Amino acid sequence: MAMIPEALVKECRAKLVQAKMEILNRVRETRSHLDNEDRGGDEADQTVRVLAEAEFLNMHDRLRHQLMEIESALGRIENGSYGHCEETEEPIEHDRLRAIPWTRLSIEGAEIRESMNKRYARG
Repeated sequence: MAMIPEALVKECRAKLVQAKMEILNRVRETRSHLDNEDRGGDEADQTVRVLAEAEFLNMHDRLRHQLMEIESALGRIENGSYGHCEETEEPIEHDRLRAIPWTRLSIEGAEIRESMNKRYARG
């Protein structure tokens, strides 16, 4: 397996840690905003609040998934498997790692996985 340059790994680790902090702060701020909202009001106010809570839960689920991907990428850095495609086992393109530091797939690997998902989704 080809090695990913240490400078790139450090750059990606810093981006991952920064992204993790941003996600945690975003969830904390949004939760705080929802917790501080007035619970009274008429039906329209209550409906708006329920919709805001549903939107928060959807966003929270997406952010939780992204946070898990970030944590997984940090784990791959620690165990030395970072930067290698799960499909092809080839190194992931450096520009792709810079753009999406938590990615598990090279462009080729993503295309393979997408074609497999399409093939089995039709079945």
